[in-house]
Amino acid sequence: MRSFNVPTREEVSENNQAIFDKLQAALGFVPNLYATYAHSENALGNYLTLANSKTSLSAKEKEVVNLAVSQVNECNYCLAAHTAIGKMNGFNDAQILELRGGSASFDNKLAALANLAKDITENRGAASDAALEQFFNAGYTKENLVDTIVLVGDKTISNYLHKTTDVAVDFPAAQPLALETV
Repeated sequence: MRSFNVPTREEVSENNQAIFDKLQAALGFVPNLYATYAHSENALGNYLTLANSKTSLSAKEKEVVNLAVSQVNECNYCLAAHTAIGKMNGFNDAQILELRGGSASFDNKLAALANLAKDITENRGAASDAALEQFFNAGYTKENLVDTIVLVGDKTISNYLHKTTDVAVDFPAAQPLALETV
């Protein structure tokens, strides 16, 4: 049985305490998964640097990738968090479910991105020619491709951390996908 605690501010290093303070000020709380990174002296800061780095993808496009990758990796924590963030970025419940399944009937460009993110994750980086063709035909560039792959890696790190530690989800639970849409 796994018993990974979510460390409190008092249980982490001074460096991580400063990061907790910034997260508390920005978000109103320290998400459990971020706190779990703080078991390491460096992982929380390193992860946040990666997650907040510059990219050619918009905030909305980042959420498309985050949702599709988290669905493939079956990460309940990240699905819950990115459903909430997806709503903050203008997606409705039905759109979020579609994106999680790797499609987007409401936007052809986002459909290509969701499909590629799903394809890359399912195939461990070996994107199919069809997914790449759809992505480039939708108007994405090679820069967007590289940034998408970096984002798939970013989200996979958090997916794996949660799947290994199984810390409590502190976001509203994401609606399950119907079996026929997976």
